[in-house]
Amino acid sequence: MVGGGPVGAAIARAVPGLSVALVAHQRPAPAPGHAFDARVYALTPGNAAFLRELGAWQSIAPERLTPVQGMRIYGDGASMLEFDAYDAGVPELAWIVEDALLQDALWRDLEVDVLTAQCHALALEEDRAVLTLDGGRALEAKLVIGADGANSFVRERAGIAVRGRDYGQRAVVANFRCARPHRNVAYQWFQRGAVLALLPLPADHVSMVWSRPAGEAHADGKALCAAVERASGAALGELELVTPPRSYPLQRLKAERLVAPRVALAGDAGHVIHPLAGQGLNLGLQDARALAAVLGSREPLRDPGDLGLLRRYERSRAEPILAMDTMVDSLFRLFAAEGELAVRLRNAGLNLADRLPVVKNMLMRQAMQ
Repeated sequence: MVGGGPVGAAIARAVPGLSVALVAHQRPAPAPGHAFDARVYALTPGNAAFLRELGAWQSIAPERLTPVQGMRIYGDGASMLEFDAYDAGVPELAWIVEDALLQDALWRDLEVDVLTAQCHALALEEDRAVLTLDGGRALEAKLVIGADGANSFVRERAGIAVRGRDYGQRAVVANFRCARPHRNVAYQWFQRGAVLALLPLPADHVSMVWSRPAGEAHADGKALCAAVERASGAALGELELVTPPRSYPLQRLKAERLVAPRVALAGDAGHVIHPLAGQGLNLGLQDARALAAVLGSREPLRDPGDLGLLRRYERSRAEPILAMDTMVDSLFRLFAAEGELAVRLRNAGLNLADRLPVVKNMLMRQAMQ
């Protein structure tokens, strides 16, 4: 396993009956105690259940897990799409969890060999793979799983081509204390290309993800609070910044294959999507679930690096990844389009979806897997 992020650590915990070595640049930093991590994830109930099966979910303090029981999505006109857990007959639509707490939980009691090193070379042979680390140490394995991010070493050395483009945006993340209670509702505003999301955290705090053009300056402190209040229509009242803002570039990326002889890709190594739907890590954890299931159900004595076996995993993930990638990219293009006709169409579509319970339930069920 190359890559020690949430996807790599989840797969390392999930694969049954295999001897696993996990290679990571470094171990995750300790969770920040009482302070909130600026980077958070909105995890689907399906992925929360998967993490519970792995014994990781239970390691996160319950008071740091926030259920999302409603969602309000606003267009750039007089339009809104609203989801409610009660109406859908479910306890929650998603769970908000901080990155540092999730990684800490996944690494805790991790019963695999952990090697903190850089990868130097990868040789793929007929009956084995040989991964050479810096310092010259060589590891032999039947299968190498690349969960090593968008700039994947494993993907590149396996000769798997990738298609992608730069969105020309940066995602700014920060946490705030809000004057009005969020009532476990997640908010999102489409702003003609920019997308602002405020996600509920414990004790009337919220986490912000604001995707904005890369050339725009990002204010700090009071100026950022004022900008977010204006962009959100003061939906949560006055905001107080509680973590310094950070930003990272946004891109779209898709590997042409998820598998090669003795290689499988998972998470950002195989696909990167715009964060407007909050589904990036969810797709990665769904990869982990599918790959672990394929490896766990293989025939007795079946080589885990056999290409025919790995293609079962690739086939199972092809449609969900394509559907989510296409939907997210289409939404980005639709709300970034200029012109009065585009504005009318997208806002009419949002209002129409809000008035059709069948459509809303279908969207919710898909997003909760």
